[in-house]
Amino acid sequence: MKGIKVEHTVATDPKEIKYIKKRCRKAFREKICFYICRIFPIKKKLISVCTFEGKGGFGCNAKPLVKKLHEMNPEYEFVWFVNDMSKKFPQYIKKVPNTLWSRAYWLTRSSVWIDNYRKLFGTCKRKGQYYLNVNHYTIGIKCTGLLRGEGFSEMAYLVSKNDSDMIDDLVIDSDWCEQCFDKALVYEGTFLKTGAPRCDVLYGDRSLLKERFHGKYNLPEDAKVIMFAPTFREGAKDGIRSVYSEIWSIDFKRLIDNLEKKFGGEWYVCIRVHPQLAPTFSKYKNPDVQSRLIDESQADDMYEILAAMDAYITDYSSACFEAGFAHIPVFIYADDIQKYAKDRGALMWNLASYPRERITNNKAFTPKLNLIFPFTVANNNEQLESDIAGFNQETYNEKLNEFYKKIGLVFNGNASEKLAGEIEKKIRDI
Repeated sequence: MKGIKVEHTVATDPKEIKYIKKRCRKAFREKICFYICRIFPIKKKLISVCTFEGKGGFGCNAKPLVKKLHEMNPEYEFVWFVNDMSKKFPQYIKKVPNTLWSRAYWLTRSSVWIDNYRKLFGTCKRKGQYYLNVNHYTIGIKCTGLLRGEGFSEMAYLVSKNDSDMIDDLVIDSDWCEQCFDKALVYEGTFLKTGAPRCDVLYGDRSLLKERFHGKYNLPEDAKVIMFAPTFREGAKDGIRSVYSEIWSIDFKRLIDNLEKKFGGEWYVCIRVHPQLAPTFSKYKNPDVQSRLIDESQADDMYEILAAMDAYITDYSSACFEAGFAHIPVFIYADDIQKYAKDRGALMWNLASYPRERITNNKAFTPKLNLIFPFTVANNNEQLESDIAGFNQETYNEKLNEFYKKIGLVFNGNASEKLAGEIEKKIRDI
């Protein structure tokens, strides 16, 4: 499916215009480095990988795809760009610094690029290379890209446009993505509706992953775990982005008590904060339940952890839908919906304007779909307690099945295999 032409915010502030010109001059200089590196030929079996502009490690959609490619053909060579060279990778992956000349050399020599975000401004692809963007989000709650309106600056547009013009295929998992990405992304290329590779691990039997997680933390035999993954909030304290207890109004002790009352067993909370906040999470202390909290914020692969969970709770993270793929109980706890919707410009769902019992999709973004939000939405601890007490797995399963059918979801555990096959075809044609 082809995208449509999009509108974007044009800068008018003199300071912003000056900043944009500075960034464009820098991008031009960096582009020259890529042209210089064209003295080196493309290496047919060399594949370059990056996640979250180098901030990520061996995780997200790139991980299972690279593992599958290596399994299919051990002769493939992989380089992975990282900002932190202490990141751990399998032996068959060469980690390289995410610096200008490193990017210019390795990207220019690679026949295939795999990325889950966007390439840095100034990156330049040459003829005969294939760029697969495996994306880091699919169905969501938050508005992204152009759907953010004035929140999506001209500079953001220029960076996204530079990346999008190089992408050959973009991975999606549903009709939902076709509709909203058509409006949100600065992209006019083709989609591969294969499903998200990172979700393959959520398909089918998850018992081994649960056993591994329980063994890692020496949890009791009857232990159950809920993942709490709050959305990153823009802002700082004393000029430093950090995690502080006052940003959460959720009562963890009450949450644990309610889960144990409803589902039985001994419950633990696995906290997964945004990667930008992960290094400071150690400052968070909660004496009432400290022994029941598990920090997995710095793990590169969230999805193998999610597959080991018994429940999931968030405010606006798109992973709620992916937890739902495996029919893991999901609870939304969002105590600032009105403010968050205002800050984002809009939301993909009518969370701020509809009764929490019957929230529908925002027709401005997905006009051809008629959907009911499949998860309960609590604004405070009292409502969350009620949602947990009233949870019924059979009713929940039926609601999810209807929802995923309506959005045309592709989820069958073989996204990695499908995409690896596509890449192999491209490499043979190079």
